[in-house]
Amino acid sequence: MLAMAKNPAHRLRRRPSWFRPVPLRSRRDGWTEVRQCAFLAQLYATGSVSAAARVVGMSRASAYRLRERAGAESFAFAWDRVLTLPGAGHPGAAREDGRKVTIATLLARLETDIVRPVVFQGAMTGIARKPDNPTLFRLLRLTRNWPAAPDDSEFWEVGGSFEKHPRSL
Repeated sequence: MLAMAKNPAHRLRRRPSWFRPVPLRSRRDGWTEVRQCAFLAQLYATGSVSAAARVVGMSRASAYRLRERAGAESFAFAWDRVLTLPGAGHPGAAREDGRKVTIATLLARLETDIVRPVVFQGAMTGIARKPDNPTLFRLLRLTRNWPAAPDDSEFWEVGGSFEKHPRSL
């Protein structure tokens, strides 16, 4: 009788998804963007919050505190997604009401990229980055009916000719 090969434990979980890193003060021993990605990759590999936190040099309690911070919704969603079995449906994170997002919030989101840990053979090999295009398109949709900026072309005219590269003022 042939023995069935057992799947590695990380194959029973979903790979870490794109998320917005939790904004924190820059500290050498804190939850940097790299540590947040490494934590999600280790959580994917081990399935244990304690083991994942220990590997990245942090405590289990600090991981849960990071998850509960303001601005950590995306990180918490990625965490839940890793621990949800494939085929079990959506992790069920609370979605924000899109009508209540201010333009200032959208502009702040555009300042940081969204990231995803790249996992190969159960280990993090890098960090993938991409701009947050849905936020950009949402901002463009909200501002498309704003009045046009005043025409200042005569400001750049010098002696009747238009300068392509204006001189410094």
